Amino acid sequence: MLSSRDVPRTRKSPSQRRAEILGQASRIALADGLERVTLKAVAEPLGVQPSLIHHYFTSAESLVVAAFELAIAGEPRQLFATTGTPTERLAALITHLESDSAWELARLWMNARNLSRFRPELASAVVQQESLDRQEMVALLNEGVAANEFTCTDTLAACVRIFIAIDGLGAYANNLGSFTHPAYTHFLSDVTAWATGVPVAQLRAG
Repeated sequence: MLSSRDVPRTRKSPSQRRAEILGQASRIALADGLERVTLKAVAEPLGVQPSLIHHYFTSAESLVVAAFELAIAGEPRQLFATTGTPTERLAALITHLESDSAWELARLWMNARNLSRFRPELASAVVQQESLDRQEMVALLNEGVAANEFTCTDTLAACVRIFIAIDGLGAYANNLGSFTHPAYTHFLSDVTAWATGVPVAQLRAG
């Protein structure tokens, strides 16, 4: 019988190894927080030395930023659907964010914003992603106005109000299930209805 040391190992390409490292860092960020993303914490589950992680990421900070960016990479696809009317797409966004499935990323965003006070590189990544999200939201709102579905005359202002509501809801991500008053659970749809002129019942039908 062959021992484990006799079994030939497949050498991974640099791109495969980097993707493996980033995947592990992203999982740690989502499960335990960005402050837990260290060279050692990522290396141990992969069975490699921290020096190998350092070969791909020259600093722990660059690894943290990359982990954050990967963890939120799929969020725009979750939030901004590509099919349906503007109202249907906005309703789908609201329904997702008011559901339990949104809490994991809400916690990550709250964590990233807090750490950004002390980490300039992470702060830059947060600002960049926020800008991209605003562009997506404004584009959706402009479509709704053009289709006579939304009545907001200043779509950027409506976008800002909606995202403040999203962030306000996310501020309670660590208190999941402890407070269920409708004014809290439907705060986002209430604010969005006010900001866009869409009847709130339509936004809750997503």
